[in-house]
Amino acid sequence: MDIFYPREEKKEEKNTGKVKNFIALSVILAGLFIGSLFVDIAQLITGSGFSQGIIQKYDILSSGGKTWVAYKEPKVSVQVITDESCKKCDPQEALVWLRRVMPTIQAFSVESTSSEGLRLTEQMNIVSLPAFIFSRDVASTDFYSQASSLFIEGEAGYFFDMGKIGLPVGKYLDTPQITERDATSGPKDAKVTIVEFSDFQCAYCKEFQSDLNQVLKEYAGKVLFVYKHFPLPSHAQAENASLASLCANEQGNFSVYANYLFAKQDEWGKMKGTQKFKDYAWYLGLNGRRFSQCLDTKKYEDTLDADKSEAQKFSFVGVPSTFINDVFLSGAVTKEVLRQVIDEELAK
Repeated sequence: MDIFYPREEKKEEKNTGKVKNFIALSVILAGLFIGSLFVDIAQLITGSGFSQGIIQKYDILSSGGKTWVAYKEPKVSVQVITDESCKKCDPQEALVWLRRVMPTIQAFSVESTSSEGLRLTEQMNIVSLPAFIFSRDVASTDFYSQASSLFIEGEAGYFFDMGKIGLPVGKYLDTPQITERDATSGPKDAKVTIVEFSDFQCAYCKEFQSDLNQVLKEYAGKVLFVYKHFPLPSHAQAENASLASLCANEQGNFSVYANYLFAKQDEWGKMKGTQKFKDYAWYLGLNGRRFSQCLDTKKYEDTLDADKSEAQKFSFVGVPSTFINDVFLSGAVTKEVLRQVIDEELAK
C-alpha cells in the first residue's frame, strides 16, 4: 500500500524553490558586480566616462582633456535676462565673477522682449539689464548664507542685484519719474530730457555741473533738465544743502542757488548747522524769513527722501548719475559725451 504524506511533500517543494531562487539571485548579483567592475575598468582605460562607483570614490577626475571637480554645493540654475541688441548688456563678465563664488551655476539666456522675459521683469520688478534670477536652490549655497542681503526673493526665484556690488548696468528698462516738486528748467515738451542725480558736497558733481550747465546753454529750448538729490552718507552737510536748494526752488531760484552752493562748496562743507545756507539766501535776494522757516521745518524732507529712494531703486553706486532720455551715464562724463548723446536723441 502506498502511503501519502501531503504536508511533508509541500515542505520539500517549498525549500527546493527557495534554493533555486537564491541561486538565481546570486547569479544576477554576481553578473551585476562583474559588469560594473568591467565598466569601471573600461571607462578608466578609454577615458570615455565615469561610473557611479568612480564618481563616489574620487573628488577630481580627468577625461577628454577636461578636469571634473566634485562640489558639495547644489546645482543652481540662473536665468539671465538680457538684450541682444545692447552691447553693454553682455552678461559674460558678470557670469565669470558669479562662477568664481558659485561654481555650480548653470546659466540660461532669456531675451528681455520675449514673453518669458516680460513676465520675469514684471514679477521681479527688474529695472536694469542684465538681470540674474536664481532658482530656489541658491538658498542652500554657502554664498547665499554669506550674502543673502544681495538677493531679493520673488515669485520666480531669487533676484540678485549686481548693482549693489558695483558691476555696471548695461541698460535701464525704466527712467526716473518727474514730479511737480522737482527742480526743472527748459520746455516741458522737449524731445530730450536730462535727469541728474547729484550731491552738492561732491567734488566730481561740482566739476560735472559746470560742464553740464555749459551744454544746457548750447541746447537751450531743446532740452528739459531735471535735478534730483542723492546726498551721500559720507558728506555731513549734503542733506542740509539739498533741503536748502529745495527751499530756494520754492521761490523759483533753484538754478541760482544751486550754482552758488557748488561755487561755495569748500566753505559751507566745513560748517555745521544751516546758518550758512540761510546767509546765502539773503545774499542772493531770496525772501530770507520764508527761506529760514522752510529750512528749519525741513519742509521738503519727503521730496528728498523720495529722490533717495528712487536712486536706490536704480542701484546707483555714486554720483553724478545721469539719464539722457533712457541712456544712462555714470560719473562725471565729458561735455563731448553729453553733446554726442543729446544729438543722437534729437536725431531720433
